[in-house]
Amino acid sequence: MQARALHALVRPLWIVAFCSVIALLRIAHAALVPLALALLVAFVLSGIVEALWRRGVPRMLSASVLLIVAALALGGVIQLTWAPAQQWMLSAPRVLRSIEHKVRPAQSLLRRLDDIARRATALANSDGAAGAAAPASLIAPATPATAVVTPIEVFAATGWVVGGIVTVMAFALLLLIAGPPTLARMMVALAADLRAVRVMEIIDAIRLEVGRYYGTMLLINLGFGTVVAAVMSLLGMPNPVLWGVIAGVLNFIPFLGSAITFTIVTVVALVSFETLGHVLLVAGSYLALATVEGHVVEPVFFGRRLDLNPLVVLTALWLGGWLWGIPGVVLALPAVVAIRIARRMSGSAGSAFGSAGSTDSASGSSGSANAAALPAQRVANARSIR
Repeated sequence: MQARALHALVRPLWIVAFCSVIALLRIAHAALVPLALALLVAFVLSGIVEALWRRGVPRMLSASVLLIVAALALGGVIQLTWAPAQQWMLSAPRVLRSIEHKVRPAQSLLRRLDDIARRATALANSDGAAGAAAPASLIAPATPATAVVTPIEVFAATGWVVGGIVTVMAFALLLLIAGPPTLARMMVALAADLRAVRVMEIIDAIRLEVGRYYGTMLLINLGFGTVVAAVMSLLGMPNPVLWGVIAGVLNFIPFLGSAITFTIVTVVALVSFETLGHVLLVAGSYLALATVEGHVVEPVFFGRRLDLNPLVVLTALWLGGWLWGIPGVVLALPAVVAIRIARRMSGSAGSAFGSAGSTDSASGSSGSANAAALPAQRVANARSIR
């Protein structure tokens, strides 16, 4: 009876634990976001750092050089796109007026259709009052005044970004200098058995998979952004480099990134060109490039190794954005990949432990001695590899 009562409490306890973790992530986001982003940066760069370390290059030197190069590349991209981005921000009121002017015929058509529908309803109901009140819908509402926000105000309100980047880089440098052996020593100190070594292997697999994924995606998105910028330049789009950078950066966000870029490019084309055909050509060109990148290029490099459910990815993106904003969206996919790898390896570990247990019971004390010696041997192998 007591065992049944305890079993009935398992699910409510799991629900309470899950809600507690979500609340902790939401409350402590200011402290956890830099650590999580630093861990992601360390995962992405750790493969290169470890490869250089095996060739005799100290981790501190290689990690410092890589982070400096990354910071210079980020600064170069910002410098390259700052002027056109500032120009578009300053011209936002004019852009809004231009969009309103170009969609005014469609608004007029919709108002006419609405008026016809109202009149038809009035005739069907034999209500003359409704028909008399219908023309009032033709009066266009007054356009509210648009508040002009200067770039100085925007960046003064977000000046903490620089401090956040420095914090992330500092934590990432410490993680890269420590290297995987530090994590291995921590796990062996906690418990020197098969499960401790297995946890170490799971963490190492997550590190390698996430690093490989983002390293490959970085190269893909560099090429994708370059092609988008070239195509936008050929089509006569203003500031093509800016749209190429936006396309490459947002493409790190699965599904939503391409949709946002498509919307931005279409709106800019609508403002910049007079003919509808030119607008459709720009929108269709980007849509074709994004389709080729998502359905041809990525499967060639990744195959079905990840094979993530789109519903799971979108849910993770929504949850990450609700918890941590833009950093949460960036960290959503790595979290999904890490959970998937942990579940896959934990399942294989469970079957391995089951077979190991049956072998130990059948083989007696000799098998027990071999099983006891196995963790130390696996840890030694892991250390020798590193």
